[in-house]
Amino acid sequence: MDKTKRKAIIAGNWKMNKTPSEAKTLLEAVVPAVKDADCEVIACVPFVDLSVALETTKGSNVKIGAENCHWAESGAFTGEISALMLKEMGVEYVVLGHSERRQYFGETDETVNKRTKAALAAGLKPIVCVGELLWERECDITEEVIARQIKLDLFNVTADELKNIVIAYEPVWAIGTGKTATADQAEEVCAFIRATIAKLYTQADADAVTIQYGGSMNDGNADELLSKTNVDGGLIGGASLVAEKFAAIVKAASK
Repeated sequence: MDKTKRKAIIAGNWKMNKTPSEAKTLLEAVVPAVKDADCEVIACVPFVDLSVALETTKGSNVKIGAENCHWAESGAFTGEISALMLKEMGVEYVVLGHSERRQYFGETDETVNKRTKAALAAGLKPIVCVGELLWERECDITEEVIARQIKLDLFNVTADELKNIVIAYEPVWAIGTGKTATADQAEEVCAFIRATIAKLYTQADADAVTIQYGGSMNDGNADELLSKTNVDGGLIGGASLVAEKFAAIVKAASK
């Protein structure tokens, strides 16, 4: 992390976990545990948990994010949620392009770009996820895959809009598998992401972007991962569902 240039952010991605009552219980434990954090703290929760999450964290330093949004403002998209709906609720962040959305629900770089533009237009802060498959890493095309995703996902995003975007590097082979990229591997790709953004914009723009690592970061490996210059935080899956573990990661990012 380099807090002199950019914000450190720890965001929990709850995925399809926690009923509203369970969400309230978890956040009631998280809020006091992270109250002194020297980093941004976010809980990205299922749509049905947003209301109780916003109410439970009111007045605290914990921000609330959603796990997806649609690119249209309104329309015949049964089951979808628009960015404007989230914004009016008080949601601040939204996760876009997560590998599970790409794998199971047909998300493409084109739709991620459309959702990103819609989120920005509504005043939300997108957490845009990129990452390679195990096969792609074994074929030594990680950089090609990541560069393509960055270029497409940020297509027509202005330098001013870029200030409100967080990038999450999630090697798909390390999500929910217990496998974690080594700290050096995470640093290498996060540095490459920053270099790619610098080519698209300027070095100063790239230096200001928060780039999280999101492949099975937990309370045991957070210190080492966050010690790397270009790893500015984490998008946390399983560990975000346990208050003590999530708080430990936040503590590591607060150093």
